[in-house]
Amino acid sequence: MIARMDKPTKPKIADNSEQRLAKQDTNLPALLAPLGQTAVLSFQTLFAAKISNSNTRDAYLRDVRRFFLWCSDQGIAIASIDAMTMATYRETLERDVGLTSVKRHFSALRRLFGTWVETGVIEANPAREVETKRISRTVGKTPALEVDDVRLLFQSLRTNSLVGLRDRALIGVLAYTFARISAVCNLRARDYFSVGRTTMLRLLEKGGQEREIPCNHQLEQFLDEFVAASKPEPSDFLFASAIGRTGALSKLQLGRQDAWAMIQRRIRDAGVVGHYCNHSFRATGITRFLENGGSPERAQRIAGHADIRTTMLYDRRCHQATLTDLELVRY
Repeated sequence: MIARMDKPTKPKIADNSEQRLAKQDTNLPALLAPLGQTAVLSFQTLFAAKISNSNTRDAYLRDVRRFFLWCSDQGIAIASIDAMTMATYRETLERDVGLTSVKRHFSALRRLFGTWVETGVIEANPAREVETKRISRTVGKTPALEVDDVRLLFQSLRTNSLVGLRDRALIGVLAYTFARISAVCNLRARDYFSVGRTTMLRLLEKGGQEREIPCNHQLEQFLDEFVAASKPEPSDFLFASAIGRTGALSKLQLGRQDAWAMIQRRIRDAGVVGHYCNHSFRATGITRFLENGGSPERAQRIAGHADIRTTMLYDRRCHQATLTDLELVRY
């Protein structure tokens, strides 16, 4: 094991709302202009300052822009939008996207219109009274990899370069800690540290939840070999982006979309068949943990879920049982 830093003092996080507001490219639609400066400013403040989770902010911005474009195509001004307009848009969405996406769209629109009501831009929230269809799931949609596929993936990764070591370590964190990709991409070198003989990762998860996760011995090996080769400073991003095709790493953060593209490429190169994503490793890790005797309560704590029912959505053991049962149907 290589030498690592002792657990550092938690750095003070400065309030950078104004910086986010300045940097956030909201691409305000022309449709907002007639509502006045207050509407524009509250729009900017909502998406650049009040919604702190970058995933939520990006998704809500896409949804709101889509609604504005639809309104523009229909010749509808925002000031004239009512519940019937929103109901018509809901039906349009239901034909084009899944029900979960419809619910997210309306969550974004309710949030925006609610902000405009609070700031006096409009009198009532037209999306508040429009209901979306209820969705009940016992198993989530995210696919999990088979054990042999995960082994094949790790074995296929060439570790004679920094990029190869980085990719193996990043995928290892996803597979062994059930972490979300945003939390992994946001890791700094100082977030990998030792407490006695135990190595830890400090993950800042959804909703500002900070988790310190002990590293599995295999994950520790992956991280140690990568850190020994890359030699990052404590404040550097642990997983940095590559510099072109040089094989060297920059000081810039590896983004979520770049991580997704890397995983797609690595899965394809390994010959693993299926449509998998960053989140697939969350479902894979939870399923294997439960298969090997782990309790749902411990899986919930490792995954950082507030409700154990959310954890069980990632359990894919029932898929295997269902397939076994259906193989009994023979003709």
